[in-house]
Amino acid sequence: MSDPITLDELNALPEEAARERLAACLDVERWVDAVLVGRPYADLGALTSVAATAAGSLSDDELESALARHPRIGERAGARHDAAHSAREQAGVDHDDADVTARLAEGNRAYEERFDRVFLIRAAGRDADEILAELTRRLGNDDATEREESVTQLREIALLRLEGLVT
Repeated sequence: MSDPITLDELNALPEEAARERLAACLDVERWVDAVLVGRPYADLGALTSVAATAAGSLSDDELESALARHPRIGERAGARHDAAHSAREQAGVDHDDADVTARLAEGNRAYEERFDRVFLIRAAGRDADEILAELTRRLGNDDATEREESVTQLREIALLRLEGLVT
């Protein structure tokens, strides 16, 4: 994760540097392009409004691309993930608790078998019990409902990361 910057700094960043920072929030080229085109932003509200609207729907390819940057809940992030973001967001999950780790691993396996993608949830502010309850609940969703929930969770994560990027 990069150090936070001001809104004025984001507005002034060269396109490639801004693109890199925004992709760490949501790795969807169309979303990054939409946020970049909106520069300069007068205030954080204007930035988050554009970002939220652009993340309102994702194609299947965009969903897959965005999910690739997220580790499984309860697992440590690897090189292809946004490790600093993920570690901070999953702070409520005790990676040293063997029972929690096992339950999350089993839930992740069941979810991936059911939906053929990684389970994603805005973990920031949630503890392991809340995450496990949501995982269990979402396993009962039909495919369309779960896809929409995944997009909603990605949008929430993107906006939290964007607000963390811009001070």
